[in-house]
Amino acid sequence: CSNRLFLPHLLLLSSPSLSTPPLFYSPLGPVFEEQPSSVVYPEGLSKGTVTLNCQARASPAATYRWHVNGTNVPVGDPRYTLVAGNLVISGPQYGSDGGSYQCLAMNRCGTILSRVANLKFGYLHDFSGEGQSPQTVYEGAGAFLACQAPAHYPALSYRWFVNDFPSFVKPEGGRWFVSQVTGNLYLAKAEPNDTASYFCFTTIDMDISTKSTFSKANQLTVQPDGTGVKSAPAIKVRFPAETYALAGHTTQLECFAYGNPVPKLRWRKVDGLLPSKAGASAEGPILTLPEVTFHDEGVYECEAYNSEGRDKHQGRINVQAQPEWLQVMSDSEVEISSELHWTCVAAGKPRPSIRWLRNGQPLSTQVYTHSHVHIDTQANIDSGMYQCVAENKHDTIYSNAELRVQVQAPDFRSNPVRRLVPAARGGQVMLECRPRAAPKPTLFWSRGTELLTNSSRVTVTPDGILWIHNISRADEGKYTCFAENYLGKANSTGHLSVRDATKITLAPSNADINQEENVTLQCHASHDPTMDLTFTWAHNGALLDLEDPAGPYHRETIGDLLIVSGQLSQAGTYSCTAQTVVDSASASAKLVVRGPPGPPGGLVVKNIAETSAELRWSRGYDNHSPIGKYVIMGCSPLSSGWRTMRTDPSNIEGNSESARVVGLLPWMDYEFQVIASNILGSGEPSMSSHTVRTQQAAPTVAPSGLGGGGGDRNELIITWTPMAREYQNGDGFGYILAFRKRNTPTWVVERVSNVESSRYVYSNQSLSPYCPFEVKIKAYNCKGEGPFSQIALVHSAEEEPTVAPSRINATALTAFEMQVSWDPVQHLSIRYWRQHEREAAADRVRTAGLETTARVAGLRPSTRYHVTVLAYNSAGTGPASPKSTVTTRRPPPNRPPGNVFWKTDGSWVTVRWDHVKALDNESAVLGYKVLYKHEGQSALKILDKGKTSVTLPLPKDNGYVVLEIRSWGEGGDGAAHETIVSLHADMHMEMKDRNLSQQNNPEVAGF
Repeated sequence: CSNRLFLPHLLLLSSPSLSTPPLFYSPLGPVFEEQPSSVVYPEGLSKGTVTLNCQARASPAATYRWHVNGTNVPVGDPRYTLVAGNLVISGPQYGSDGGSYQCLAMNRCGTILSRVANLKFGYLHDFSGEGQSPQTVYEGAGAFLACQAPAHYPALSYRWFVNDFPSFVKPEGGRWFVSQVTGNLYLAKAEPNDTASYFCFTTIDMDISTKSTFSKANQLTVQPDGTGVKSAPAIKVRFPAETYALAGHTTQLECFAYGNPVPKLRWRKVDGLLPSKAGASAEGPILTLPEVTFHDEGVYECEAYNSEGRDKHQGRINVQAQPEWLQVMSDSEVEISSELHWTCVAAGKPRPSIRWLRNGQPLSTQVYTHSHVHIDTQANIDSGMYQCVAENKHDTIYSNAELRVQVQAPDFRSNPVRRLVPAARGGQVMLECRPRAAPKPTLFWSRGTELLTNSSRVTVTPDGILWIHNISRADEGKYTCFAENYLGKANSTGHLSVRDATKITLAPSNADINQEENVTLQCHASHDPTMDLTFTWAHNGALLDLEDPAGPYHRETIGDLLIVSGQLSQAGTYSCTAQTVVDSASASAKLVVRGPPGPPGGLVVKNIAETSAELRWSRGYDNHSPIGKYVIMGCSPLSSGWRTMRTDPSNIEGNSESARVVGLLPWMDYEFQVIASNILGSGEPSMSSHTVRTQQAAPTVAPSGLGGGGGDRNELIITWTPMAREYQNGDGFGYILAFRKRNTPTWVVERVSNVESSRYVYSNQSLSPYCPFEVKIKAYNCKGEGPFSQIALVHSAEEEPTVAPSRINATALTAFEMQVSWDPVQHLSIRYWRQHEREAAADRVRTAGLETTARVAGLRPSTRYHVTVLAYNSAGTGPASPKSTVTTRRPPPNRPPGNVFWKTDGSWVTVRWDHVKALDNESAVLGYKVLYKHEGQSALKILDKGKTSVTLPLPKDNGYVVLEIRSWGEGGDGAAHETIVSLHADMHMEMKDRNLSQQNNPEVAGF
């Protein structure tokens, strides 16, 4: 049984056309532009109005009448007013005005009926004055409160509020649910704070107003239950076993369950995929399907679930549809005494019934069947407005058409014979005779006084067309068509003018080009000089666009065709047509385009081995140049794209249709393509083969990166790099480890079955710390074992150092740095902290290798530090040495040399400054450092305390030098004074001064 019924309601209207001009002239029958719609009016609203719209387009203008429940509306009643076609009802009353209304629009061409509009009265009574009995429920259990809505129309929407309006119940969280079917309020799992008074709030929406009312209080009491008993879901709100949905509308299914914890909901379509348009509603209590189609029909299931279990409910959605036109009748004009067949086809579910109206009245069943109408047009009385009506329980639809029965004497005024008919000598010509007439007239032709009849050169068809063949100059002259029926006669005359025929004088020649070359196809023609000549070109019968400047085809001269950068697809037959308004002439030529071969076909892969596979294919088009060779391309999951494969034979000749691909990896997926080439280049690749996998083989290489060491006491840790997929060669892949103490004969062998493993830990209580082992590794799979790797030396885990370093000495170097020394130890950690700090907050410096000294920087000046050193290894840190104490030196002066001045002597400059005097808390000045910088080069000059000047050379390139002057002493280097000295052509000096501190200048800090 089909989901959708297509009903062949055929009103087969095949009528002989009266003439080629437009069928209809004024007057025109009515056509609805606006029709009435159903209205819901509030009951008891006495001062309002209802307007039912009705407007039709017609010539002459339409007049209107209205029916209510099949009888005329008393427009004379003051409560009914007709405004244009609209019916206005004042103070509608329930008892007398409710019903089905229909508009009739009419003029002298006929009458049509509008669709039916229902006027109904909406109401919502008050809730019963009797309240419901209070309900008591235990904590964790489910409950519901019945709404018991009052009498109403139309359908209600429901909400509930708690204690006071408008504190509405919020369904978020899944505990609450308000059914829009019954109005009942459901609670999945009661909690003590749910104790309250609840009110059912109902609303109806009408076309011009909204009304609401609410119930008496519904008392709900939740008793505490300390047991915390949990319960599986139990579905309490169940959608019907059969739900009927209307196509194009929204349908909803409700489902809600009790349970502790609060159940979650999910929906599925049992007999198919859940429509994606369900959206978020697929996990809520109301499954919403907007714009339902027949694809949505089926069985739907709601499942409620929590940690304690699940519950399910199923029901079916059956989709039905309003009537819908698939084929409608159209306005027709027929001549008298002819037959008319009209067709109407409608779809719908249930199957629509069909009936027919003429001028608003039912058509006799003798004229129509359920599927079509048949009218014998005997008189003008058959003219009028016809309607096809399709209806089922969901809706009624109308299709309108006007029928005109014509009775008319022959008339050429709207369609005379052409006044001037040009024709080419040697060709043929057609003269048409199509007067308006009803019934159909008798037609004949004459030339002058000669009546024309059928001959070897002249043909007169029954429908009045005159054909003249093999035209000569003697055929020029006037030709008259005569038409006659019982109502009268008429004639129309045209003049035949004979012209010279069009002939191709230079036809295009066959051409042969290589791809990307240009070619010109010539075409010239002669024609009658009194007429215009145009040229068109076609490729394999398809007309070419010669006006696109970016296209490959261009008009070179009047008739020549230029093809730019010829492509293989442009090969074929090119036809040139020279055309005038009276005749045409054509000539053709073939174009061959040579290019790289087309893609080979039928690619298959056979005889797949471990490292090779056989490929077979069929030859593609050689595109007029012999195929010289083939190349095979391959692609695997490990490659970034297609690459050229090794083959046997290595060079595949052009007459081959098979080859073997070699050098493949075992147990690897591959796809292949074949590319043919000739002297003009390589063609497009074949379609890819199906993915194939090579046979498995034993591994051929050993794992790399073998090493290890470290770990806990009594452990030997061995590490390696996991084998990549391309080296595994088969399923069941793993590793075999072999290890032994150095200088012992027996190997210990272990298997590691995880392909991704990169580490193995061997534990043995008898293992000595830092014992050397010889280790090797190989891979295995289901086909066998691969070769062992080279032997690597790995030590077992070390023990923590047990002896503290000895002969520890700490010496202050400057205010910011100290040096620590000790007897040689492999790895050492230095800890240092200020006197007033705890040892736990000590800073650390580590060394590697057999160092015996280390410098510690970043210290504070004039500060006492405690220092200890500890040996460490991979197993941990040993005991600390005894503390050594050191006090950093006083800081250097933080002031740069002052009163800096200079004096030149030829190519030398002498710079002088004042002595820097140290404060009591600063270290004494022992001398000065002068840094000389020029073009990236620098030189340092160190002076003793007694010298406060220096003589330096000036640059010979007229450049500039930078001088930095600072004091130094036991506490380190002091702040610097920077002088920039530049030498100009006139030997004048320009000097700029700025101060640099040691902390802000890393260059200075390196003095």
